[in-house]
Amino acid sequence: MSLLDNLNEQQKQAVTSVDGPILVLAGPGSGKTRVLTYRIAYLVQEMNVYPYHVLAVTFTNKAAGEMKERTEHLLGGTLGGATIGTFHSICARWLRREAEWIGLNPHYHIYDNTDQTSAMRAALKDLNINEKSYTPRSILSTVSRAKNALTLPADLSARNYREEIARRAYERYQQILQENDALDFDDLLLRATLMFHDYPEILQRYRERYQYIMVDEFQDTNSVQYQLVRQLAGNDGNIFVVGDEDQSIYRFRGADFRNVLRFRQDYPDVRVILLEENYRSTGTILQVANAIISHNKQRVGKILHTAREKGPLIAVHNAYNETEEADYVCSEIQRLQREDQYAPGDFAIMYRTNAQSRALEEAFVTRGMPYRLVGATRFYARKEIKDALAYLRIVHHPADEISLLRVINMPPRGLGEKTIAALLTWSRQVNTSIYEALQTWRTAPEQLPVQPNFSSRAKRLLRDFAAMWATWISVSQQVSVPLLLDRIMSDIGLHEYLLRKDGDESRWENVQELRSVAADTSPLDPEEALTFFLEEVTLVSEVDNLPEGTNVPTLLTLHMAKGLEFPVVFITGVEDGILPHTRSFDSPDDMEEERRLFYVGVTRAKNRLYLVHTFRRTLWGQEQLATPSRFLRDIPKTFIETGKQRSQRRRMARLTPVDDSAPRRRTAPAAKPGSQQFAPGQKVRHAIFGDGVVVHTALSAGDEEVTVVFQDAGIKKLLASFAKLEKVI
Repeated sequence: MSLLDNLNEQQKQAVTSVDGPILVLAGPGSGKTRVLTYRIAYLVQEMNVYPYHVLAVTFTNKAAGEMKERTEHLLGGTLGGATIGTFHSICARWLRREAEWIGLNPHYHIYDNTDQTSAMRAALKDLNINEKSYTPRSILSTVSRAKNALTLPADLSARNYREEIARRAYERYQQILQENDALDFDDLLLRATLMFHDYPEILQRYRERYQYIMVDEFQDTNSVQYQLVRQLAGNDGNIFVVGDEDQSIYRFRGADFRNVLRFRQDYPDVRVILLEENYRSTGTILQVANAIISHNKQRVGKILHTAREKGPLIAVHNAYNETEEADYVCSEIQRLQREDQYAPGDFAIMYRTNAQSRALEEAFVTRGMPYRLVGATRFYARKEIKDALAYLRIVHHPADEISLLRVINMPPRGLGEKTIAALLTWSRQVNTSIYEALQTWRTAPEQLPVQPNFSSRAKRLLRDFAAMWATWISVSQQVSVPLLLDRIMSDIGLHEYLLRKDGDESRWENVQELRSVAADTSPLDPEEALTFFLEEVTLVSEVDNLPEGTNVPTLLTLHMAKGLEFPVVFITGVEDGILPHTRSFDSPDDMEEERRLFYVGVTRAKNRLYLVHTFRRTLWGQEQLATPSRFLRDIPKTFIETGKQRSQRRRMARLTPVDDSAPRRRTAPAAKPGSQQFAPGQKVRHAIFGDGVVVHTALSAGDEEVTVVFQDAGIKKLLASFAKLEKVI
């Protein structure tokens, strides 16, 4: 059996194209890893190329491991000297080998993220730079961007004071690395590139060795990686790159899909091969994907096709809000497991931002459905959420010492470990809680049997904190939980602190998502609402005890979904402002990347695809009407299942007849839009949430907004005409 018998015609062209520059544009699911591994085997077995002359580079250890395993299988169990690995691992190997040439200790350390932060913290301290104003993390982000753009400290231009601080910190940081015989991850690529530039004799040796160079995921290369590949290949080398501009979604990491265009410009005689046959998805899913991505202009046109069946139409579902969206996803997963025999691990739920996982996680926990969260900390386990809840807990229960110790110096307010230890000791001496001790000391110090022994500065800081604490407790008795949270977060300056520390809004958005959860308690009395809220979120946080097995539905962001595939995919939050994200509205380039991100999500689905959006969504703390994503308009209606088709399919799939023998409670017709049909105390029933009691009603935009406490689902705000509530008599 020939090596080529397992390949389609386009794959054969790629595998057997040996000489000169070759660009393979590989659509999702088109077998690019197969092409790369079969090409190595073809070079060795058919073209008699010594494996020592082959270099194959990819981005992740997982991808490199898979490539090695497949290649070893094709070559009969050994790589024979071929070099296969990630950019970073291969450069690290080269630098150790050539260390003495370039003035580097061959036993250098590679600093991980923690080490880098410590080194930058030391650099800032040496320069007398306030770490609170210029955090190590934000400066390291600037340094990383500079290194990936082949920019050294001396070449980093400073247009303002902050950039000058970054330049000086970058310079000192590099000195510290050198003093400790260390390189960071970015240095591995930068130093290898500089080595080839500064030592032509070394570059020539590597060119003579690596006569056949292959690069995977070429659209994800940054400037330094592109330069490194160009150095090794030269102007007439055998360079073979595989990529797909349509799947370039990592610009925030420095990836530049335009490297595909640069490659064609740098190698005018390049041979371009398209891999368009998809082995993953149904025909319908691919038609939808083609329709979506065709609206991007910065791409080489490809039309994905498959030999698979057409498959079912995709489902586009409009839920009322994010809670109902999550309930719908869970209901469909349970239905598909029951009716179509899918396994729990066949499902993936994808979303644009990490904060969107909160409602989904709660729905899974409420239904007792195990799940796993990929690429992010569980919502209620995130530090910023734990911190915000700890503040609410010390308001609700001032004697909660554990919560107090978590936040008494968060954000940092100058209370060091010695002061906190002295505070604990003093509260024990006066035989009362820290809260009572501080408040008595602040308002009536003569009543204390023992006075505290703090520095003047610590006394001022503790009095200020105690005053805020007392104010929060007073406010908590008068306002809703969201407003209380707003007051606390404003007083402690959490938004400014997180933005200064991280350089982006993601963690603050998570806090605002917590505010969205708290909004469900608004109809309750303030004191009762805070008790109810803290109890609810404590129960939900028990998701940490759920099993982490692989045969469970997977929750992940669209960015984390790259390279994965699932039989059934749900993409939630398909709304303008989320997908595409608000930040992309004013930039055509950003909008095209958002479209590529959507395309990546769609093409992860093998058999079934669900696109879900909401009528209303509480987004980053503000409830608002949601607008379906503009990307949905690009999908021809012929590929979308209608409500009538859905009902007919479900009738046909229903295997168990309805048991009419069970007693039923009488119900009244649902409310009509535009009129107030409900009143507090009215018992109602919802198709998903079950039985509940109305606690508040109000007319809103011509419709009746009904707040209901459900027996199982808790408090929900619903529009009567949309929710189809039934009165239970």
